[in-house]
Amino acid sequence: MFSAVILAAGMGTRMKSEMPKVIHKVCGKPLAKWVIDAAKDAGANAVLTITGHKSDMVRETLSDASEYALQAEQKGTGHAVMQAADFIKNHKGSVVILNGDTPLITADTITKAIEYHAARGNSATVITAVLGDAAGYGRIVRGADGGVLKIVEHKDATDEERKINEINSGMYVFESDALISALERLTPNNAQGEYYLTDTLEILLKDGQKIGAYAIADNDEIRGINDRVQLCEAERIMQSRINAAHMKNGVTMRIPESIYIEADVEIGNDTEIGSGVTIKSGTKIGSNCVIGQGSTLDRAVIHDNVEILNSVIINSEIDEYTKVGPFAYVRPDCRVGRDVKVGDFVELKNSVIGDGTKISHLTYIGDSDVGKNVNFGCGTVTCNYDGKKKYRTVIGDNCFVGCNTNFVSPIHVGDGAYIAAGSTITEDIPDNSLAIARERQVNKEHWSDKRDK
Repeated sequence: MFSAVILAAGMGTRMKSEMPKVIHKVCGKPLAKWVIDAAKDAGANAVLTITGHKSDMVRETLSDASEYALQAEQKGTGHAVMQAADFIKNHKGSVVILNGDTPLITADTITKAIEYHAARGNSATVITAVLGDAAGYGRIVRGADGGVLKIVEHKDATDEERKINEINSGMYVFESDALISALERLTPNNAQGEYYLTDTLEILLKDGQKIGAYAIADNDEIRGINDRVQLCEAERIMQSRINAAHMKNGVTMRIPESIYIEADVEIGNDTEIGSGVTIKSGTKIGSNCVIGQGSTLDRAVIHDNVEILNSVIINSEIDEYTKVGPFAYVRPDCRVGRDVKVGDFVELKNSVIGDGTKISHLTYIGDSDVGKNVNFGCGTVTCNYDGKKKYRTVIGDNCFVGCNTNFVSPIHVGDGAYIAAGSTITEDIPDNSLAIARERQVNKEHWSDKRDK
């Protein structure tokens, strides 16, 4: 077991945003939350996030994902870790230091770095990467035994040291006692007057402690996010990871690079996702479904064997064997039953639709409870709002609703009722009744002739 400290106090001025950098999102999840989750997935028994700039906003966004400590003034990475001193003292063993703006770090890499650290008996281990072009990065200078002799910044490096392509990622594994000892002796002896975490390594080396370096396999994992361009690049990489994971779990994707799936989405095997689909966090899709081209699902629960064609479903549940779309809009708080048809240009809102019901086209159903095996004709509207309040419409089982029917809520329609096309219903309808609510047709003969004259 180990603990983790996440550095998330900076302003992120290059983001040009009113929000702190670490709560900007990649694939629907805040940057810092990706890092926290990676640490937990690797087995961290406790996680502390160091907040600073707009701390309240960061804590509100991350909620109970971790414990927190405040760095009121940003005086360097070493100063940030100093704010975690009590946390580190209370969690003996190894502590991993991670950055809240590196969302691509994985649990696998953290696990391997800790294993490397423990196997070699290091007091500290630097997580590193080997780059083709290391210009601008701090270089890792190793000794003959492979241990770290020092980390030298690019501007301070000799010509020989600049040929080194192994760089410091800014992430570390420490033994907690060694880190506390080094932090207590850390000083701001630099032009910026800041406390640098890298200086703790020099302190430990002078103590004769063993410092190692673990080089990661995928350099994308150390990508820090400093501006919107880098945010976009990270999202592209994360999206590729997410889609690949779903495909490996048995999901078919048509043109996967066009499909946007956020974090924490569940999709069953043998489901097919068409091009241009957006699936947001909190969505659960069953097996053997078809999510057709251009659809958007947001916190939707989709059961097995459902077909959705070019439609939008938000915070609603669709039961098995139901077909939705094309061009349907299911707004929040809907529960659509089994083997239902929600056809083209149908809009549902805050409604329950019973099993076997058919709503084939050009219909609005809002604030309604609809029974089983109801057939809605084209152009039906539930008039649920009187300008001040919203009311519910209740329609029983086995009803037939003719085209261009208006229900002026609140209305209760009994089981087995029939409603004539073109009716405006303002009163309740008993079971098994036929309701006709329209003027009797009157034909004015020769009206056109008179008009033309």
